[in-house]
Amino acid sequence: MKESLELRKKIKARKPKFRMQNSGRLARLDDKWRKPKGIDSKLRLRYARRKTVTPGYGSPKDVKYLNRNGFKEIIVNNVNDLENVDKNCVAIIASTVGKLKKLKIIEVALSKDIKISNIKDPKKYSEKVKKQFEKVKKEKVKKSEDKKVKKKEDKKDKESIEDKLSDDEKKKQEKKEVDRLLTKKF
Repeated sequence: MKESLELRKKIKARKPKFRMQNSGRLARLDDKWRKPKGIDSKLRLRYARRKTVTPGYGSPKDVKYLNRNGFKEIIVNNVNDLENVDKNCVAIIASTVGKLKKLKIIEVALSKDIKISNIKDPKKYSEKVKKQFEKVKKEKVKKSEDKKVKKKEDKKDKESIEDKLSDDEKKKQEKKEVDRLLTKKF
């Protein structure tokens, strides 16, 4: 296995970047590979042009689709996907997974001794995310308390304003409120 991995490394080191014909000339053509199919295509006929895709550039069969450490990579979207990961595999947490679900996946993976390749230190990451969640929770509680205090203050201010108003001003204010309700469209 190690020999095959080293062989693959050598093969990939000398492998050129296969590009579509005329991709350097025309902006609309991508840098990805497509087989030339033109009748008079010099690249298809192999007239001293760039290298084309051939079996010699492929990886050895026993290390095909494995990462550089020799493990098969499996994308994990939820906790149930971790059942497919065994000792010859490594989990990759999908980029679409949120923090809370990622945290649960990491905890289960650590308990089952499953390696996660796209997180350097899962323990540190989980601690960091937990701290963030606690911080957000504290801020929410503080906001709600501030809101309650503000409501009470507003209520007190209204009451104090009403006490200061004279009878004539109170009647005017009530009349304005009634007029506003009557002219309101439903």
